[in-house]
Amino acid sequence: MDLTAFLKELCAAPGISGYEHSVRDLIRRAWEPLVSEVRVDPLGSLWATRHGSGKAPRPKIMLASHMDAIGLMVTQIAGDFLHVTSVGGIDARILPGQLVTVHGRSALPGVVAAPPAYLLPADAQEGVTPLTELIVDTGLPGDKLAEQVKVGDVVSFAAPARELQGGLLCAKSLDNRAAVAAVTRCLENLQGRTHVWDVVAVATTQEELGVIGARTSAFALRPDLAVAIDVTHGSGPAAKDLPDKTYPVGGGPTLTLGPNIHPALFAAFTALADRLEIPHTIEVTPQHSGTDAFGIQVAREGIPTMVIGLPLRNMHTPVEVVSPKDIERAGRLLAEFAAGLTADYMDTLKIDA
Repeated sequence: MDLTAFLKELCAAPGISGYEHSVRDLIRRAWEPLVSEVRVDPLGSLWATRHGSGKAPRPKIMLASHMDAIGLMVTQIAGDFLHVTSVGGIDARILPGQLVTVHGRSALPGVVAAPPAYLLPADAQEGVTPLTELIVDTGLPGDKLAEQVKVGDVVSFAAPARELQGGLLCAKSLDNRAAVAAVTRCLENLQGRTHVWDVVAVATTQEELGVIGARTSAFALRPDLAVAIDVTHGSGPAAKDLPDKTYPVGGGPTLTLGPNIHPALFAAFTALADRLEIPHTIEVTPQHSGTDAFGIQVAREGIPTMVIGLPLRNMHTPVEVVSPKDIERAGRLLAEFAAGLTADYMDTLKIDA
């Protein structure tokens, strides 16, 4: 797999939270040749299982990466224009001037526009234009627009991916298609290798709305261990002095430590990364990790869970930036960990270790 080309393809697909079908189909095509079986759960999460060599019933490890993306939803058709609200966390500051696609009866190109300040209500004329005052312009007159679009239709960002200097990639929806690519690389790395455990790759739905797909998938699959792979805040010009909150893009994945993380898994991943000489940094999350890990960790009687982060600049914007090298490293780390799990591993895993 050409990783950069695959990332561009993943990020071009819309897949807004709750409407992930287009990106799910793309991921399914990539995963099916690499696993033993694939299925879609009732909420739309994709489960891809690669059977292990151990005696059934085998223990299983769940590798979870959410496939949904933030976006917009039509709330009103006002003449020739659309009013929208957010699906997931969007900062209104980044919206004016954005290219978008309106997913109505067909895919309509559009732009997000901010009316001139003097045309806005008095309390909205200074500072950031509120989302309620922004409009989406497709160029269609009102009667034609109403034939093509209805309230509730979703709107996705349409900025094209761009390769930057230093081997970096800029694209929309790298949160969290970058992690989907890391899991895909893991499955590729497991080809031709024997592993005792079942490995279940899960592309989860609706993470941006409350880790919903992770909760239902973990409950149904009941894995013995789980790893959530997600993006984390990458350091940049506006965040270079936040060493406890941002991490170097291109410096390798982050290994997360905190209440959502099983301490023995953190220790095992750290030791493995050191042994493999995979660059990494430690990310401390003293509360909710903000990832699928929380939903997985508390499923059923509790599931030992780890989080691997991919440093990303400009999170929740159409110009997110990652280093494909970090994705390659994360994929290798995941594959080596899964391949190294022994039949009695759970007997050695202690919460107080």
